[in-house]
Amino acid sequence: MRKYIACMILLFTLLPIRGLAQNTAPKEQTLGNCLSYAITGNRIIFDCENNAKVQLQLCSGEVLKVWVSATGNFSRSNPSFAVIEEDLGWNGTIEVKEEVSAYELFTASLRIRVNKSPFKLQVFDKYQKLLFSDYSEKGFVKQGSRLASYKTLRSDEQFFGLGEKSGPLNRRGRSYKMWNSDQPCYGANEDPLYKSIPFFMSSNHYGIFFDNTYKTEFKFGSESNDYYSFEAPEGEMVYYFMYGNDYKEIIKNYIGLTGKPIMPPKWALGFAQCRGNYTREDQAREIAAEFRKRQIPCDIIYQDIGWVDGLQDFDWKKGNYSNPRQMVADLGSMGFKMIISQDPVISQANKKQWDEANGKGYFTTDIRTGKTYDMPWPWGGNCGVVDFTKPEVADWWGAYQQKPLDDGVRGFWTDMGEPAWSNEDATDRLNMKHYLGMHSEIHNVYGFTWDKLVTEQFYKRNPNKRIFQMTRASYAGLQRYTFGWSGDSGNGNNVLDGWQQMANQIPVGLSAGMGLIPFWACDISGYCGEIKDYPAMAELYVRWMQFGIFNPLTRAHHEGNTAVEPWLFGKGAEEITRSAIELKYRLFPYIYTYAREAHDTGLPLMRATVLEYPNDAEAYKLNGQFMFGKELLVAPVVEKGAITKEVYLPEGEWINFNDGKTVYRGGKWLTVDAPLEVIPLFAKKGSIIPTMPVMQYIHEKENYPVSLEVYPANINQEATFALYEDDGESRGYEKDIYCKTNFSCLTVKGGLRFIINAPEDKGYMPEGQRNYVIKIHAAARPKGVVINGAKAKKIKLPELEKLADTNFENINFTYDEAAGILYIKVPDTKKQIIMEITY
Repeated sequence: MRKYIACMILLFTLLPIRGLAQNTAPKEQTLGNCLSYAITGNRIIFDCENNAKVQLQLCSGEVLKVWVSATGNFSRSNPSFAVIEEDLGWNGTIEVKEEVSAYELFTASLRIRVNKSPFKLQVFDKYQKLLFSDYSEKGFVKQGSRLASYKTLRSDEQFFGLGEKSGPLNRRGRSYKMWNSDQPCYGANEDPLYKSIPFFMSSNHYGIFFDNTYKTEFKFGSESNDYYSFEAPEGEMVYYFMYGNDYKEIIKNYIGLTGKPIMPPKWALGFAQCRGNYTREDQAREIAAEFRKRQIPCDIIYQDIGWVDGLQDFDWKKGNYSNPRQMVADLGSMGFKMIISQDPVISQANKKQWDEANGKGYFTTDIRTGKTYDMPWPWGGNCGVVDFTKPEVADWWGAYQQKPLDDGVRGFWTDMGEPAWSNEDATDRLNMKHYLGMHSEIHNVYGFTWDKLVTEQFYKRNPNKRIFQMTRASYAGLQRYTFGWSGDSGNGNNVLDGWQQMANQIPVGLSAGMGLIPFWACDISGYCGEIKDYPAMAELYVRWMQFGIFNPLTRAHHEGNTAVEPWLFGKGAEEITRSAIELKYRLFPYIYTYAREAHDTGLPLMRATVLEYPNDAEAYKLNGQFMFGKELLVAPVVEKGAITKEVYLPEGEWINFNDGKTVYRGGKWLTVDAPLEVIPLFAKKGSIIPTMPVMQYIHEKENYPVSLEVYPANINQEATFALYEDDGESRGYEKDIYCKTNFSCLTVKGGLRFIINAPEDKGYMPEGQRNYVIKIHAAARPKGVVINGAKAKKIKLPELEKLADTNFENINFTYDEAAGILYIKVPDTKKQIIMEITY
C-alpha cells in the first residue's frame, strides 16, 4: 500500500512538469490573414498577421519567386548559391486587382491569386486552370526554427526530379531528404545520396526550386493524399515557381535561374578506364598499350587518389612515377588523356602543407576549440577540411592544382566532397564552422563550392580551355562548373548479385538529367565488391557496359585493385564489349550535337521517356528504358540470364537500329530478342542520325566521312537533323562559335528528296576535305539517283566504302539488297546539295 501511495505521489508530481514541457514547446506559427500589400518594381509585398510578410517577385511571366518571412525581415545569411539570374524577362507593371476575398495579378501566362482570410497563394494558368495552391492555411508553417510549406495535392498529380535519387522516377507517395551522404554500395531505395538538388517538377505544368541549403525534406503525398510538403530545419522559406507547357519548358526556366551547363571537351564523350588502384606510371603505360593492341577504343585513363605523394599536395607519388610529364606526353601521343583525382582535405601527415594551410586559417574550425576541425578520413589519416568558402583559399588551391595540369593532365574528378564520413549520423560535424557559416548550412554546398573553385581556377590559369571536372557531391547549379557521376554503386556483399544495383542506375541517371546533370556517368561494373570469378562476372559486366555506353560520360571503374578492363572477362565478353564501345564512337556526331543542345536548353542526352512524351501515361512508369536524344530509344537488359526484353515503344513507328529494317508500331509493349550481344535499340521512323567511322580515340582521323543513317518518314512528311560542330576544345562555344549543317529528307510519292544545306558558319568550319555517306534504310531499289541535276554513278559497296575516305570529287551510289540500304556518297562542298531519289 505504501508503495502504491508513493507511486501516485510521484505521478502527480510529474504531471505538471510534463504539462509545462508541452506548454514551452515552440508554438506553430502560420501567416494568418492578409492585411495589405505594397508594390516595389517587380515585387509585391503582402503584410500578414503576427508581423509576417510574403514577397512575390515576378522574374518573368512564367517564373515567380516566393519569399515568406515570419518576422517581416527579408534577409538571409548568404545569397543563393544556385540562382545567378532573377531577371528572366519581366518588363511589365504589376497591377493588383482587389476583390472582397482576394488579391489578383496577371501575367501573359499566369493568374496569381492571394486569398485574404487566411493567406493562401494560388497560381492558375491563363485558361483559369488551377496549377498550384497552398493547402488550407498551411502554405507557411513555422515552429521554432523549422519551416514548412504544404501544398494541395491533386489526385492525379505526379512528381519528378530532385536530381540523383534512387528508386522510381515518379516521386509520388515517397519522401526524400537533402543531405549529401557517402553511401557506398547503396540500395535501390536508399536516401539520401551524394548530391542535393531541391528542384522538382509536377505533371500539373510547374516546377519548384526550394532555395534552402539546410537538410531539406520533400514529402510527395507520403503523409496524406490531400497535400505534399517541403520543409527545412533552418534558413529561409524561399522558393521559385516555374510554369511550363511541358517539362522541357520548366527545365528551360530552371537553367534561366541557375545557369547553362558547360560543355565537355569532345574527347570526354569517349570511353574512360579507371580502377581504385590506378596509381602507377608502369601500370598506366601497360593499360594504354593493351587498349591499343586489342583495338578497343579508349580516350581517358584515370589516376585515383593514391597518385599523390601527400594528401593533397598535387605532387606525383615518389616511387610510383619516374617521369610523370613524359608519361602524360607519351600517352597523349597515343590519343589518351589523363584525369586525376583530388580530395578536399589535407592530411596532418603531410606536415608541410598542413602547417601552411593551418597557419593561414584555410581549414574549417571546431566551434568547441576554435582550432582546425580534426576530420577522420578514409585514407591518409586525420585531416584538415579545406574551407573553399573562404575567398583567400581560391588562388592558393588553384596554384597547387595547376602543377599536374602543367604536366599535361587534362582535368580532375573531385571525390569525397560530401565531405566523406559526414552522413546524417555524423552529428559531430555540425560543430564545424566554415567562413560562410555553420556546417548545417554549408554541408550540402560544400562540394559545390569546391567544384566552383576548381573550375574558376582552371579557367584563370588555362585561358580558353574547357574544363573536365566530374564530381560526386554537389548542389543545385553544379551544371555551371562540373559533370557528375553516381558514386559507389554495386553490391559489396556479392559482386555477382549486383543486378538490382545496375538496374537502379537507370532511374538514378535519368533523374540526374532532369536535375540538370546532363553530363553524367555511373561506375561500369559497379564500384563495390571484389571480383574473384571473372567468367562468372562476364554477363553482368557486359550488361553494365551496354548500359554504360549510353551514359553521356562512359567510365569503367571498380574499388581497390579489382581490375575491370574488358579483356579480363574472357574472349566473348571482350568482343561484345568492344562492339558496344565502338557503337558509342560511331554515334559521336549525334552525341556531340546533343551535348550542344544540353548547353543551350539544359535537356539531358539520357532522357526519361516522359520528357519526350509527356502526354503518354505509360511514360510515367518507365524506369528501365530511356530516350537517347529524340531519335533513339534504349532499353538495356538488366536481368541475369535474360535473352529477351520487354520494351514500351511510344507513339509512331520504330526501327530496330541493330538490323536497320525491322519496323514496330508504337503505343504498346512488345517483347524483343536480346541475347547477350544485343542492346535493344530503336530509331524513330522519320529520323536522321549522324555517325562516324570507328576510331581508337575521338577524332583520331580529322577528315572522316560523316555517315547519315536515314529512316524516312511517311509520305509527305520530313525527317530532319541539324549537325553541330565546333573545335571541341576551346570555350568558343560560349560565344556561339560553331557551324551547323541542316539535313532534311522529304518523302514524296515515288521517292525521296534529300537536302544537305550549306553549313551555317558562326566562325568555325571543319578543315580539309570530307565526304557525306547517306544510308537510307528500308529503301526499295532506286530507279534513279540525281544530285544537283546530274545522275550519280553506281558502283559496288566495297568500292564506295573505300572511296569514302579517299575520293572527294565523285558522287556515287549503291544499293545493298540484303540490308535494304541505299548508299550515296557525296563530297562535302559546303554548298547546298539536293538529291532526288526515285523508285
